[in-house]
Amino acid sequence: MKKTITYIVITLSVIFWGISFILTKELFLTEEHMTVTTLITLRLAIATAVMLPTLMLTRRLQRIRRQDIKWFLLLAFCEPFIYHLCETSGVQLVSGSLASVVIATIPLFVPFGMWFAYRRRISTQLIIGVVLSLAGVGIMLVGGDELSGNLKGMLFLSGAVAIAVVYTLLLVKVVDHYHPIVVTTWQNIIGLAYFLPLTLAFDGGALPLLSWSPKMLLIILVLGICCSTLAYAGYNYGVRTLGASEACIFNNAIPIFSLIAAVIIGQESFSWIKILGIVIVVSGVILAQIEPRRKNTGPATT
Repeated sequence: MKKTITYIVITLSVIFWGISFILTKELFLTEEHMTVTTLITLRLAIATAVMLPTLMLTRRLQRIRRQDIKWFLLLAFCEPFIYHLCETSGVQLVSGSLASVVIATIPLFVPFGMWFAYRRRISTQLIIGVVLSLAGVGIMLVGGDELSGNLKGMLFLSGAVAIAVVYTLLLVKVVDHYHPIVVTTWQNIIGLAYFLPLTLAFDGGALPLLSWSPKMLLIILVLGICCSTLAYAGYNYGVRTLGASEACIFNNAIPIFSLIAAVIIGQESFSWIKILGIVIVVSGVILAQIEPRRKNTGPATT
């Protein structure tokens, strides 16, 4: 039952992250004066404004232990600071669905990072699931309209993938000692402290030029609450329950929800090759999560 709940929670996180690429792209398309740092700062401000009072009122805000301060500073430096700078810059330059496809390659590198850093065993079934899912992602990429996407955007997104692996390795250091929502809240607070001076120094003059329309505010609210808070809390919970490599496999499904969201709002259209890619991605995720049966070696002895 616990594993089923974990699957549901981390799936919701993936849905929110999939939608976030399309919503971010929509803001850049409709808000001429929206900048990368402004968007991230607003997103983190909303997330902090919601979660910090909630945790304080419910007395669930754990203080960071002195020995863990360095890990939280590094976590927040990786995500949201460097990761969001790379990811959001990439989304600004290429389509939302293409950006989600690149981000979905994260699971390919995490198991090897876990082996290198912690000597965690890599199962054959996990590798097959990862490879199968990535094959589906590749088909979706080939079936898209931006195969020759902006090189600069692709480099930004590749940087986001690299920093996400580092983040996952660092997360193992604290996830067993703090509630996932607490970890996410502290990340957002520290990340906001990193971003706020940059935004005020370089993009402060652009703030009055934004439309501040209901559509813009709604998108920022969804990005801040659902994508920067609930999604990260769900992912952190998944890492603690399933392990980093298994939880990260779900990221392969991000392009599915990005494509669905893009179709719904009219940014993109379905094609048979994209649908084939979706089926293969889902198959890989399911395969990687199925636990192999153990051979029956007879009754146990004591």
